[in-house]
Formats: sequence, C-alpha cells, structure tokens
Amino acid sequence: MSDLERLDINRTDFAVLKVLWKRGAVSAREAHGDLQPRFDWAYSTTRTILERMVKKGLARKETFHGLLIYRAAVSRVAVLAARVREFAESVLELEPGPVVSLFSQGEALDAEEIAELEQLLAAPQEGDAKTRDPKVLSAKVAK
Repeated sequence: MSDLERLDINRTDFAVLKVLWKRGAVSAREAHGDLQPRFDWAYSTTRTILERMVKKGLARKETFHGLLIYRAAVSRVAVLAARVREFAESVLELEPGPVVSLFSQGEALDAEEIAELEQLLAAPQEGDAKTRDPKVLSAKVAK
C-alpha cells in the first residue's frame, strides 16, 4: 500500500493542506474563504473536512483566545515526497531521483526544500510500514 493510500490524502485534503501550508494557522472561516473560489462548499462542509483531517492526522487543531485554529500536521515536502515516489514508481516505473531533479529547475521548491525532499526519498523502503509514512518522515527531518 502506498503512503497516500495509508494516509488517505485525497484531492480535497490536498487543497486544504495547501491553504494550511500557505497561511500557517487559520480558523475554519479563513480556510473557507480561501477555498470558496475553487469549491462551492457551505462553511459547515469546510469545518467537517478540517475535523476529518484532524482525525486522519493531516491537521492539528488548537484554541487561541477561544477560536479554533487549524495547522498542517504534515509537511509540504513530506507529502510531496510521497506523491513523487508514488508517481515515479507506479506511473513512470523509475526511481524518484530523476523526478526530483525536475524541481531544481523550477521555483516550486527552494534549495532547502529540495534537499529535504531528496533526504525523504532516500529513506529506507523496506521493513516497517511507517518507514515511508510522510508524517514519520517529516518528524525525522525535523529532528
């Protein structure tokens, strides 16, 4: 089973994660405002999605002056590493290294993020199912 299947990051989750990565900490109302142009959701749907993402371990929730604030619980680079690996291995039937080199040619990632991506993709593939989990890999890089 791939990292994405284990984490169950769907397109909706990914769109919300992009808002959380960009903004850092946001209220459900702020997240809804950012997502509204792309999705025609009710505010309650945005809150439900955020709460589901907290349960899945993709987001964290905290209270700040009585307001619920949401943050990403997985790093952008860790999720990107899982997606690159899945795409490279499943679609291109390649090792992920050549795919990572494409990022160095663009401006999507800075040098530090590219180095982190390379480190995550170089992590061992065999053994414990947690070995390739982006949450675990992100925690390893943060140490």
